[in-house]
Amino acid sequence: MLTAIQRYAGVSCTALGVQDLPPRGVGPRVVEHHVALVLLAGSGWFSWGGRERIRVGSPALLWLLPGVPHCYGPGKPGWTVAFAGFGGPALAACAQRGLVPAPADAVVPLATGAPAHRTIRKLATVCNESEPAYDATSAAGLHELLAVLRRSRTEPPPGPPGVVEELARAAHLPVSVAEHARRLALPLPELREEVQYTTGCSPKDFVLGARLNTAKDLLATTDLKVAAIARRIGYADPGHFTRLFTRRVGMPPGAFRAGYPPVPH
Repeated sequence: MLTAIQRYAGVSCTALGVQDLPPRGVGPRVVEHHVALVLLAGSGWFSWGGRERIRVGSPALLWLLPGVPHCYGPGKPGWTVAFAGFGGPALAACAQRGLVPAPADAVVPLATGAPAHRTIRKLATVCNESEPAYDATSAAGLHELLAVLRRSRTEPPPGPPGVVEELARAAHLPVSVAEHARRLALPLPELREEVQYTTGCSPKDFVLGARLNTAKDLLATTDLKVAAIARRIGYADPGHFTRLFTRRVGMPPGAFRAGYPPVPH
């Protein structure tokens, strides 16, 4: 079940991880929320919704859909998978934009699984429902993952990237929401409506969430100084960044970094 804060958010993490699965059958079983299962290594079979088993091999994306029975069987020597589970009211808009599949399209061949693997590992450092800004950071992180999965398909979907995907790419720029709208050639009210509908957040909160996610990832995985991280995500004043990070995350950047192993040299 989604918690109260997860129901408030447009889309929220329910599970994250990377696993090695042994060569044995799993299921049938049913999940409550969408799960993106990225097959990083190995091959085997997959079935969903009562369909015949089909052969699958890495790299591939297997969608475990809420309420739809599924089962799978890794072949020898097993599978390595990265997965992310998520739910929330904004998923209906994501489905309309092709970011989550119809029930018939639960197996998606990928050109590479590496970007999704990196993004899921990053999500593990940024999704913390106890944080005051959880709704924004969760929405931004999951939309980054959905965009990465979209771009990683063997046959990229036609058409330009969506508004939310473009906004996430440009979140580090030190510009106002009005300037983001101008760069996207959209009236400001239309940008606000699109982002709110698709993510459950305002454009300002979505950009902030994307920036904080990048900052957390850099704090956890690099030894960059706080001032350098602030500049990378669009803040010229490291003091302002530190105050904002502390207010939104619940601890200063240095304390957040202290929770992760030192970066090897």
